[in-house]
Amino acid sequence: MFAFTKYSKLYYIFSGILIVASIASLLVFGLKFGIEFTGGSNMEINFTDQRPSNEEISKNLSGLDLGDIVIQPTGDKGAVLKFKGVDEAKHQEVLSKLNELSSVQEKSFQYIGPSVGQELKNKTLIAIALALLAITLYIAFAFRKVSRPVASWKYGVTSLIALFHDILIPLGVFSVLGKFYNVEITIPIVAALLTIIGFSVHDTIVIFDRLRENILRKGLGQFNETVDASLSQTIGRSISTVATVLLVMISLFFFGGQTLKWFSLALIVGVVSGAYSSIFIAAPLLVTWSRWDEKRAAKR
Repeated sequence: MFAFTKYSKLYYIFSGILIVASIASLLVFGLKFGIEFTGGSNMEINFTDQRPSNEEISKNLSGLDLGDIVIQPTGDKGAVLKFKGVDEAKHQEVLSKLNELSSVQEKSFQYIGPSVGQELKNKTLIAIALALLAITLYIAFAFRKVSRPVASWKYGVTSLIALFHDILIPLGVFSVLGKFYNVEITIPIVAALLTIIGFSVHDTIVIFDRLRENILRKGLGQFNETVDASLSQTIGRSISTVATVLLVMISLFFFGGQTLKWFSLALIVGVVSGAYSSIFIAAPLLVTWSRWDEKRAAKR
């Protein structure tokens, strides 16, 4: 049996560095939201001949007052253009300008107003907050029969800490990608973040459930040894699950096309982060919390 909890400080330091770096990146760079959240126009096109460079496309459209133009190549001859909201007349002007460079076929055009984008952003934040709250309350309720040596609500709190860890790290990664590669936070990325929350809490519950079984079956004993035993019994399952998911996500990242590339990357980062936090953060935090309680009780 490996003494997982013996090296808790190392896990906390490593996670602390990642979290601080992620927060710093978010504060300095922020997140680059897609038009779903900010409002604007999204045009997907396909050039019949060779696709012009991004610089050529941007220069050709510079006189149309489209604001900041984001150009993302897709496939061999395709591109997705994102710019401020325009009416139909301006839309046709954009197509005409693009046809001056090379014959172009429009695959789709979408306009989202700023009020709709802001409403969607607010609803997304509410959905994530409610999901985190519901998960915390559920875990506290599910482990109500295990009130020693740590109260059941502390299982919920440690799970919440692990979830924040799992969400902050992918957001930090996308903050850097948004700054240097114009990668945007879109609806698929939000879906990936919600999936990460579900995956992470599922992994944590499996470990906590084994811990509960060991406490109820064998008694308290040394709490840190019980946690170590529970982790040893479940780590093989956790690694197998993560490896299976990563095989699929890595395949999607390299072969799934531009649409699925960043969605799969968010899941890759989040799944790895979630597995790490379930094993090396959530469970050891219970032991640390138990020791704090013992020290406070001894001082009274």
